[in-house]
Amino acid sequence: MRRFLLVLLVLGLAGAGGWLLWQRLGGKKAAGGESAGAHAGLGKPTEPQRPTPVLTAKVARRDMPVTLEGIGSVAAYYTVTVKTLVDGRLIDMPFREGQPVKKGELLAQIDPRPFTLQLHAAEAVHDRDLAQLKNAKVNLARYTELRKQNLVPTQQVSDQLAQVEQLEAQVHADATQEDSAKLLLDYAKIVSPIDGVTGVRLVDPGNIVHPGDPTGLVVVTQLDPIAVLFTLPEDELAAIQRGMAQGELTVDAYSRDGLTKLATGKLQVVDNQINQATATARLKAIFANPQHALWPNQFVKARVQVALRTQATVIPAVAVQHGPKGTFVYVVGADMTAQVRTIEVQGLEGDEAIIAKGLEAGEQIVVDGQSRLKPDAKVALPGAKGPEGKGEKGGGKWRQN
Repeated sequence: MRRFLLVLLVLGLAGAGGWLLWQRLGGKKAAGGESAGAHAGLGKPTEPQRPTPVLTAKVARRDMPVTLEGIGSVAAYYTVTVKTLVDGRLIDMPFREGQPVKKGELLAQIDPRPFTLQLHAAEAVHDRDLAQLKNAKVNLARYTELRKQNLVPTQQVSDQLAQVEQLEAQVHADATQEDSAKLLLDYAKIVSPIDGVTGVRLVDPGNIVHPGDPTGLVVVTQLDPIAVLFTLPEDELAAIQRGMAQGELTVDAYSRDGLTKLATGKLQVVDNQINQATATARLKAIFANPQHALWPNQFVKARVQVALRTQATVIPAVAVQHGPKGTFVYVVGADMTAQVRTIEVQGLEGDEAIIAKGLEAGEQIVVDGQSRLKPDAKVALPGAKGPEGKGEKGGGKWRQN
C-alpha cells in the first residue's frame, strides 16, 4: 500500500512539471509570433529606402582624335655659342642680357686698331705693286715694238714678259692680303649669327679674348620656331608611320601636369634608331613660339594625333567600373533605377573613354556615386524632388545634365 502511494506521488509531480514547461514554451512562441507580425506589417511600419544621390552624364557620339602621349623636353631650334675669331681686347658688348636680337646685330666689339693698321699696310703694298706692274707693262709694249724693228734682242722681250707676269701674281697676292686684313677687321665686330635671344654674358669688356677660349662670349638661342624632343614606346612606331604616310601629324605640347595646352606644332622627324635600353623611339616636333610659351629644357607632355575615329561612342572615363565579370557602367533607366551594363572599352583619350559596344548615344550613365549603388537601386538626380516634395540635400554641388 505504501509503495502504491509513493508511485502516485511521483506521477503527480511529473505531470505538474510538464504542465509548467508547456505553459512557458507556449508563451515564448506567442511573443515570437507577435514580433514577427510586427515585422510583417502588423506592427509599426519601417520607412522606405531613400534614393541614392548621383551625378550623371549622357553618352555622346562624335569624332574622336586618336593620340599618343610621350614625355619630352623643349630644345632651341638653333643654339650658337658666340666666340671671337681674332685675338684682341674686348672693348664693348652693346647688348642687354636676355634681349631678342636679329641676325647681324652687333654683340661685341674687339679693339679694331691693330687690324686697321694691317689693312692700311696691305693696301700700301698693293698700290706699290700695282704701280710696278703698270710700268712693267709699258716697258713690255715698248720692247715688243723695238723687237719688230730688230733693235732689241728677243731675250730682253722675254725677260720683260716674265717680269710682268711676276708682278701680276704679286698684285693678286697683295689683293689677298688686303682682303684678309679686311676680314680680320670685320671679325673684330662680332654680330649675332641668328635671330634669337641672348643669354647671360660670359665675358666682361676689358678682357683679352682668344679664338681658343672654351666659354665664348655669349650664347644665343633661337626660340621661334622651337623644337620638342620626346619619346614613345617602340610598339607605337607603326601607328606613327601609318599616320605620317597620310600627311603631316599634329603635335600638341602640354604643361608637365598635362592640364595646360602650350602650343601646337607638326611632327618633323622620327629618329633613325630605337633606344634598346628603354625600348623607345625619339621624335622631334617643331612649334611656332611667338609668345615664348615654350622654353629650352622645359619638360612637357607631347600628344601626337595619329588618326581620327569618326562618330565614336564617348563617355567620361570616371564612369567606367571594373568588376569580377569585366568592365561595366551604371545606366539610369526611365524608372530612375541604376542598372549594371557590361561594356567594351576601345581606348582612352585624356579623361574620356571610347566605347566599342554596350552603350547607345543619349543614354544616361552614372559618373559619381557608383560606390553607393547596387543593381536596381533607386537614384536621385540634381534638382529632383524628394519624397516630401523637397529638393534633395547636396543638390547645389551637382551638375545638371
